[in-house]
Amino acid sequence: MNDFVRDKLTEWGLLEWIETFEEEGVDEESFYSLEDQEIAELIPKVGPRSRFKKRLKLLKKEQNTANPDTADAPAQVIPSPSGTSNEGKRKSDLQGESNQQQSPTKKKRLAKGPGAYSEEIIQADVENIMRCVLKKIPDQGNNLNDFLRRKIHDLKTDKREVVGVFGQTGAGKSSLINAVIGLKKFLPSGSISACTSVSIKVEANMQNSNYEAIIEFITKEEWRDELWFSINFRLEDEEDDSEYRDIDEKLSALYGEDWKEKSDLMDAKYFKEIPEFLLSKEKILTTDKAKDLPEKLIRYTRTKQDNAEDKGTKRWYWPLVKCVTIKVPNADLLKHVTLVDLPGSGDSNKSRDKIWKTVVGSCSTIWIVADINRAASDKEAWDILKDACSYMGNGGQCNQIHFICTKSDPHSDADDTSKAGIRDFILKRNQQAKAKVKQEFNQLNEVKKHFSNESFEHSFKIFTVSSVEFLNPKHLNKEQTEIPKLQEFLQELNDCHRETLNYVSGARGILSLIQGASHRGGSEIKKDVCTILEEKMTDELEKVHKQMEETYQAFEKCLSAGVEKSESHCERALESVINPRKPGGGFHKTLRCLVEHNGIQNAGRKKNKKKKKQINLNMALSSYLTESIDEKFKETFPNEVNCGPFNGKLNSFSLDTKRMKMNPEYKDVELQLEFLNAEEIKMKKKLVKIIRERKKTIYSSLMTTVEESMQKCYDDAKGIRGKHSLNNMRETMRKHVHDSKNIMFKNARKVMLNQLRELRVCNIL
Repeated sequence: MNDFVRDKLTEWGLLEWIETFEEEGVDEESFYSLEDQEIAELIPKVGPRSRFKKRLKLLKKEQNTANPDTADAPAQVIPSPSGTSNEGKRKSDLQGESNQQQSPTKKKRLAKGPGAYSEEIIQADVENIMRCVLKKIPDQGNNLNDFLRRKIHDLKTDKREVVGVFGQTGAGKSSLINAVIGLKKFLPSGSISACTSVSIKVEANMQNSNYEAIIEFITKEEWRDELWFSINFRLEDEEDDSEYRDIDEKLSALYGEDWKEKSDLMDAKYFKEIPEFLLSKEKILTTDKAKDLPEKLIRYTRTKQDNAEDKGTKRWYWPLVKCVTIKVPNADLLKHVTLVDLPGSGDSNKSRDKIWKTVVGSCSTIWIVADINRAASDKEAWDILKDACSYMGNGGQCNQIHFICTKSDPHSDADDTSKAGIRDFILKRNQQAKAKVKQEFNQLNEVKKHFSNESFEHSFKIFTVSSVEFLNPKHLNKEQTEIPKLQEFLQELNDCHRETLNYVSGARGILSLIQGASHRGGSEIKKDVCTILEEKMTDELEKVHKQMEETYQAFEKCLSAGVEKSESHCERALESVINPRKPGGGFHKTLRCLVEHNGIQNAGRKKNKKKKKQINLNMALSSYLTESIDEKFKETFPNEVNCGPFNGKLNSFSLDTKRMKMNPEYKDVELQLEFLNAEEIKMKKKLVKIIRERKKTIYSSLMTTVEESMQKCYDDAKGIRGKHSLNNMRETMRKHVHDSKNIMFKNARKVMLNQLRELRVCNIL
């Protein structure tokens, strides 16, 4: 190995891999020719490998362009904040001050030229410059100074993408996450998702080098309400009732199997080990070793099981947990990405249910995880997708669905047991599994309708992965395990380039405004430019408002048709829920649970442990309304990254400052135009984000309004007891729906239209 390779690895903070590169005989020529598989073998850890690949890519690009002027790029992109005419002095003043805060090591690295400038270094340098600028802004309060301070503080944003991970226990989610983040035994099998109600987030620890788990509990009041319902739900034939089995499992975990014999279950003695619950605080578990955290966390995330590791555990606290956030140090792939292990559906507890809906709605990507041997026929996996589609599609921001078939490495059925034969057997089965899964997905019209036809092929992807082969290759190379594809996807989600670009362009705009404000004269041209820009803004806003008005009218027409259909079919929809053709034994308990939880009977488990489908009467009653607007809603508020709301009219809004800046006539206001251009880009992104959040509320308003209209009905049905209670509850609900149907659905339409109207009249446009 020559000095070039050694210097590069040292420069990039990869000293520990120098010996490996030397043993493999990597010289300068082969360094530039390294393929992904070779890099994976040289650097098996995900974090360092990702850094190496990114810097190698940048190095190759700089070698190809061979442009020596780019060596000064980070300094040249920043306009001077000074009002003097000495450009060289202005630049050296800022850089000199910022360099005083840099270590000698960093100075040396920056002096090496283009290869030293990764995006992180560029952003760090610009941040340093902006800190210096902030210090130089006078303390005297005036509008301009306050404005500049606010703009500088607003430059730094924490962009975070959420990936929701669904899959039943045993599907291999823990092993998948371990392999993706590069920790072999961090989450042991069954350490997550063994409990059906807790959402678990996994993200990078950016503060320190510890492994942390932040546990958030439900409130005491919520637990008291759950206890009241649980105790009052103890009816006859308890052992045959799935709802009761869930209750018994929950209370037995916390209080012991003799919980029925205990009084005052809110007594503080039951919560001595978790005082945070009584104090409404978070509990934080910390360790410096990855393997130690799951052992501490197990009681908060999983149901009681007959595992040797569980012996001696008296209390299990997962019934009290709302969500858990696990923070992993040195997890570069999770710097701006959060993986969330999610239950398959909402929960009877309001806090957990709200978190479930919020998290699903915030996911830009959904991973459905299933064992490859039953992926296409895994009813529970497909039911999860169908149950969540409205929350992640029109009611959310999901633009990618990945179906991940796990455990692709077993090969006991292979005829040819040679290494090549086993590899061919695994790869052939993988292709067959992908074909079957895609065929199954093509039949899910209720899911597909939330994605545009043009983007469907890009939105739905299938992966066949082997965590075992990835961590310990025997028959497949790492690329064939397809784990690197998922890692590459997460790396793209991190999108550091966009973060750096946004920060640098924003900083450039602010510094342009500072420099431009110091220039005297040119008052006439400034007035002319202001007039041009005001007229342009009026014209551009009119285009947006016109599109919004057309959209409003289209929704008004769709909703009117939806109201008419709802009024005609709502009683049929009601009967399908409260009087199904095959109700099964103990349906009066199911109906009572439904009214106790305001129209929702959450998924429990049958005797055979298979999951029951959630029953949602509010969704059934509002379904004709949502179906009437689904297509128009998808078109108006697309989730696809490159599409904008209102048929792209907001994205196409432009004051044309970039073109004006190129005109010599406006040279005296060139810097102000630079600032306005940067602000326009930033403002449009902010508006798109605001509208994206508003559209979730707008879409859910139909079901929310129907639920509010049904509340009196649920309250009345809750009080019904004794003989014929099932029929009496049914009659109460039938009468309420019949009497209110001419008002309930019109009111839901009115609420949605009002919220659409508010998008135009409120301050965002």
